[in-house]
Amino acid sequence: MTSRGQDQGFAGEDPGFARILLATEGRAIPDAAIARVSELADRSGPTPPRVRVLAIARVHGVAFGLPNPGLMPTRQELADQREFVASAIKRLKREGLPATGHVFGTRKATARICQEAVKYECQAIVMAADPDRNRVVADMLWSQEPQRVRRRATVPVFLVVEEP
Repeated sequence: MTSRGQDQGFAGEDPGFARILLATEGRAIPDAAIARVSELADRSGPTPPRVRVLAIARVHGVAFGLPNPGLMPTRQELADQREFVASAIKRLKREGLPATGHVFGTRKATARICQEAVKYECQAIVMAADPDRNRVVADMLWSQEPQRVRRRATVPVFLVVEEP
């Protein structure tokens, strides 16, 4: 696995960050993403770095402009996302990083992830991602959500990409 960061004019080493958002659009959070957060965390400051874990449970849409229970995440999907968050928090704590987290249900994962980064004053976002696809095709794929976050976020976004 390799990771790529949004170009923010960093020279060589990535700076340490005091507040990091570890986000997922529904996939399990791999150990490589936890390791990347650990690398990016600024442990030299007077206070320990804080990590916020966010998982998105996909809402599949609306029917005739009204919310429809059949389009909401199922109990199992929500339970899976809660397990991803709990597991990530546990692994981060083993790395010595205090972490909190939660699950949101939304159709607009990119907007929600960017809002959470602003709300919690995060200085960087880390996400697991698939390799980049053609932009025309990628706009239709849920698996390309991390790339959309990278384009829209106002803070550096570090994607942990599994190379094929």
